[in-house]
Amino acid sequence: MDRQTVFSGLQPTGNVHLGNYLGALRNWVKLQDSYDCVYCVVDLHAITVDYDPKQFEQDRIEAAKVLLAAGIDPDRSLFYFQSQVPQHSELSWILGTMTPTGVLNRMTQYKDKVAKGEAANLGLYSYPVLMAADILLYHASLVPIGDDQRQHLEMTRDLAERFNNRFGNVFPVPEALIPETTARVMSLADPTAKMSKSDPNEKSRVLILDSPDVVRKKIRSAVTDSDPDVRFDTEEKPGVSNLLEIMSTCTGRSIDSLVDEYGSAGYGKFKDAVADAVIAELAPIRSAYQNLDDDEVARIMRRGALDARTKAEGFQQIAREATGLAAI
Repeated sequence: MDRQTVFSGLQPTGNVHLGNYLGALRNWVKLQDSYDCVYCVVDLHAITVDYDPKQFEQDRIEAAKVLLAAGIDPDRSLFYFQSQVPQHSELSWILGTMTPTGVLNRMTQYKDKVAKGEAANLGLYSYPVLMAADILLYHASLVPIGDDQRQHLEMTRDLAERFNNRFGNVFPVPEALIPETTARVMSLADPTAKMSKSDPNEKSRVLILDSPDVVRKKIRSAVTDSDPDVRFDTEEKPGVSNLLEIMSTCTGRSIDSLVDEYGSAGYGKFKDAVADAVIAELAPIRSAYQNLDDDEVARIMRRGALDARTKAEGFQQIAREATGLAAI
């Protein structure tokens, strides 16, 4: 039986943090055992906001290195830079011709970014169409997503159905792939908000390449409360609950067992235990990252792009033939 295809991508914007890893990247690695996975560094998406071109070159390599260090295997998954596979952009244009502007006007991420000061450009506005093309290009049937991407996936599903209704049954309508266990990692400075790379407070997040000493300092400074009991209560004790969830995800232990052990131990001992768990979880990634050579990573990505272009061209030719754009 053919394995289902999974697609996902990571923007090369730096500062990959613990929330990214526990909430998504760790799951991407596991999916390689059961699915045909397509993972790419979505650099075209990243240039929809202001950026420094020279820094961006390095950011792209850094993103690739982080994914490789985390466990993405280019021998088992299709892994490449999005910009090096032009079929993404071609399919995005085709899908754009059947995307109602009213749908794009409702995209909350666009409105949020413009409200925060980003330029209201066409690329940012049509970002969800390119995201749909990314997924549909390889006829992916499953997409691992978080809550903030559900709206975009629904639009992708709608575009697949619109295309199929007009041109014939070409694209599978993709489904969300929700892992059995996932962590919703919150900010260490404000546990009512998700951990974010855009937060100006660097103590709000643990980066997956942070040194053990830095990890420990950030965990020790995490916001808790004045009640010294360690228990899981997201309403009354969001900071402690966040640390419990982080530790549970890193160790595989249940939150109840952690509460039994650390309930009356005091925050100092508890936070040190959380730090130990995070440091142990991230140690193999830091070690693998430090052993990666930039030139070798660039070679891996070029090889991946060649394989991706070959595969994408076969799929894109089906879309061209359906839409009357095939070579004459």
